[in-house]
Amino acid sequence: MENHRRRSLVTGALLLSNIMAGMDATIVNTALPAITSDLHGLQYMGWIVATFLLGIAVATPLWSKMGEHQGNKRAYITATVLFVIGAIFQGLAPNITWFIIARTVMGIGAGGMNTIPFIVYAEIYQNLRKRAAVLGISSACFGTASIIGPLLGGWIVDTLSWHWVFYVNVPIALLAITLVAIFYQSPKRQAAGKPVDYLGACLLVVSLVTILVAVQLIGSASGWLVTLLLVIGLLLLVWMVRVDSQAADPIVPSRLFKNRELVIDFLLFVIIWGSFIAFVTYIPMWAQGLLGLSALLGGMTQIPGAVTNFIGSELVPLLQDRWGKYWLVTCGAATIFIAFVGILLGGQRAPFWLLLLMGAFEGFGVGLVFNILQISVQTDAELRDVPIATSLGYLLRILSQTLMAAVYGVILNQELFRGVQKYHGDITMRMLNKLSNAETANQLPHALVPTMRQILYSGYRNIVIAAVVLIVLSLLIVVPLALRSHPQKVR
Repeated sequence: MENHRRRSLVTGALLLSNIMAGMDATIVNTALPAITSDLHGLQYMGWIVATFLLGIAVATPLWSKMGEHQGNKRAYITATVLFVIGAIFQGLAPNITWFIIARTVMGIGAGGMNTIPFIVYAEIYQNLRKRAAVLGISSACFGTASIIGPLLGGWIVDTLSWHWVFYVNVPIALLAITLVAIFYQSPKRQAAGKPVDYLGACLLVVSLVTILVAVQLIGSASGWLVTLLLVIGLLLLVWMVRVDSQAADPIVPSRLFKNRELVIDFLLFVIIWGSFIAFVTYIPMWAQGLLGLSALLGGMTQIPGAVTNFIGSELVPLLQDRWGKYWLVTCGAATIFIAFVGILLGGQRAPFWLLLLMGAFEGFGVGLVFNILQISVQTDAELRDVPIATSLGYLLRILSQTLMAAVYGVILNQELFRGVQKYHGDITMRMLNKLSNAETANQLPHALVPTMRQILYSGYRNIVIAAVVLIVLSLLIVVPLALRSHPQKVR
């Protein structure tokens, strides 16, 4: 009974991480137009999104290794403290540079705060049905926070200021830290006595940072610099693979990539997550910049998806026995495809109700895909590799989002700069910054607003088209697998 109570309290504390993740995702997306307007950072949109994800990406495998060497409790607490520090300093940010640095710190903490719980769930819930149920509850917490986030974020932005949206996570994080510190007991460390692969870790971090910076500089720096950074990053990555092949405890074991089922899980995660980040980032901005709606209404575009995400996730344990994972992934990817195509068909004047409806399709698809692939990663991996496979799956999702956030930022910037140049000073980047925030859009010359909205729409439309291409690619991969597969029952 005592162990059951402890497990419930630890699970509750870790679920608070999902609440913080859900809250941060939607509340920040709601506040982005006000942030970019106030800090004059619309052209840095790609950086704002990418640096947070970059911090998560480079830190995720390191948090997993810290958990193996020093215990998951210490890793989780350290990561959550960094998350809180980053949140506080974002709220205090006086300029866009400060804000981006603080967001990167927050991302580094989020890398451990969001991935360690899934490792712990695999440890304390051996029964896969119970684990699937906990993942469903996790999605429910994320979804509930995603519903509260836009409403709370919109209200805070409209009545107080955007600075306050970063402080709401602080008391939740402190409660999670306290519960984990008191009630969670880490098991015997798997990597105790093995030397830490410091060289491999450093090479991984530097290579990822170099590649992501190169992607972000596309369109704003010379081609030779971008190419040089990409080549250096790839060479460092190759070096890391060689170092890890000889390490006693490699940061990323090469044997994971010899597991065909696991590689397919990773690949689907990468492609689908690279696509749907476009929806959750730019649809709130679409509502505010193109339809002229408030931050509150812009944030509400995320609510239907939060509800249907939970529904999709909860259906997985019921449907997996009948359908199998590849049919579930096919259904999820097809639903996301419908969401993007619906937005494209709606065009620049897509009504608010259409954004809400397509958001519901997007959320349902993501809920299906996440739950089934998360379980598959842990069951397709060898037992000894469950922690690193879980961590790597999370890393690849975040890395995909980071790369695509940078690409989407480049796509948007290209259209913005093209529009500014076309109108020879009549329209400036500062004016486009104001247009993205309904509160400041009223200060713009009314005669130029339709033209500026057309410029914004061109950027947003091209982003959605890029996301559709990725979803189609995922369907081309998974549909043949689904046609050849048979349902595999959860034990």
